[in-house]
Amino acid sequence: MNNKIQHINWALKTFEILTPFELYDILKLRSKVFVVEQNCVFLDADSKDQFSYHLLGFIENDLVAYTRLIAAGKVYNYASIGRVVTSAKYRKLGIGKALMQVSIKKCYELFGEVPIKIGAQLYLKNFYELLGFTQSSQVYDEDGIDHIEMIKPAP
Repeated sequence: MNNKIQHINWALKTFEILTPFELYDILKLRSKVFVVEQNCVFLDADSKDQFSYHLLGFIENDLVAYTRLIAAGKVYNYASIGRVVTSAKYRKLGIGKALMQVSIKKCYELFGEVPIKIGAQLYLKNFYELLGFTQSSQVYDEDGIDHIEMIKPAP
């Protein structure tokens, strides 16, 4: 395992207990990747953060990985993991896989061992399949990027 992965400090927080600095780091990372890097103009502040759990991965003081976990019935009929993002500076180190493994574990701890749904960028289909997700929709366009819905069955 990569040495950097061993030094990720994971924090799971509700919206209410995020510090202003953590919220700023989350929004900055999501904007860097989803808006600037992927050249995709969309409204990231979608009013779902307030009822979500936020999984943050830090190396020292850098936010390097993030997901948003949502209970079943809030957005989908399933629990969901969204806004999956890793910092470009830390890619190709296995952090994305570690992020998803921790996210899945935290979903089970928070919501029980239930199915988990994601909206995945199509090019990441194989990555998510290795984590146990299977495609559950046709390809659809979301903000100019091909996506698919995927579900990980309950264990």
